[in-house]
Amino acid sequence: MARREPLRAPAQPADDASPAEILTRIRMALPSLAPAERRVAEAVLAGPGQASELSISALGERADTSVATVMRFCRGIGITSYPQLRLSLAAAAASEHALGGERPVPGTDISATDTLGEIVGKIVYNEVRALEDTGAGLDVEALGHAVEAVAGARRVDIFGAGASAFVGQDLHQKLHRIGHMAFVWTDRHAALTAAALLGPGDVALAISHSGETEDTIEPLQAAAARGATTIALTNAARSTLAKSADLVLTTCARETPFRSGATVSRIAQLALIDCLFVGVAQRSFDATTAALQKTHGAVQRRTRRQPRRRPPAGD
Repeated sequence: MARREPLRAPAQPADDASPAEILTRIRMALPSLAPAERRVAEAVLAGPGQASELSISALGERADTSVATVMRFCRGIGITSYPQLRLSLAAAAASEHALGGERPVPGTDISATDTLGEIVGKIVYNEVRALEDTGAGLDVEALGHAVEAVAGARRVDIFGAGASAFVGQDLHQKLHRIGHMAFVWTDRHAALTAAALLGPGDVALAISHSGETEDTIEPLQAAAARGATTIALTNAARSTLAKSADLVLTTCARETPFRSGATVSRIAQLALIDCLFVGVAQRSFDATTAALQKTHGAVQRRTRRQPRRRPPAGD
């Protein structure tokens, strides 16, 4: 497969963005923002309607930063002026109110005093939010190219470490079940060895929430040097991993200190993996269906059968 220019989602003017898109854009920008700009984003996301009523200096004070930082934040998310940000936030708040009001935010992290019910509420809220934001911010064109590359690849090598390794194993298992030659590498040395054998017509897919995991970046770069098509699945569109890939698929999940890098991000990654897999499977619908039936049948007989229960006397 001929290599193409990297397809990434650049910051685009948000003047014509839908109300939901502006909030999703802010959430997706969070990992790449400087600390002061991140405080502005957090102040905005905490209450879009309230933020829309603040002057630029008042928002700066709320975020404990300067007017200049607020303007840098605007430019970073593709907004051309502060008045335009206020209009976009007001529209987003009005849209959420029209849909029945914004769901209450249970809190940013698990606390020592939370009840079990509150823990459930926080986890479900954050995971649902991550799925919604990931879907809203997904570059469908990049996903389409990724589907095309994986579907036509001679082999697919998947790199991931830590929690991302489990996501890679899920994709490997799915692709293997429908007859695609796929491998997953969670050890850096094994990954580099595998990358050295790749070439044009092969695909290397690396998964990293931060996009800065050396154990994942290095084999992807090695695969790119060999001519393989490279795909990055990350939460940080401006990360080193993203800059090293031909195609970038971004999640939109914010981990909290108590559950850093292991829960919400994994849910969002698995959702993107499912989108990629189903896209690949759909391209050969009949062959995929037959392969799934064969692989299901191969293990079905290993399922323990429940003994037939006699009906109670008198029935």
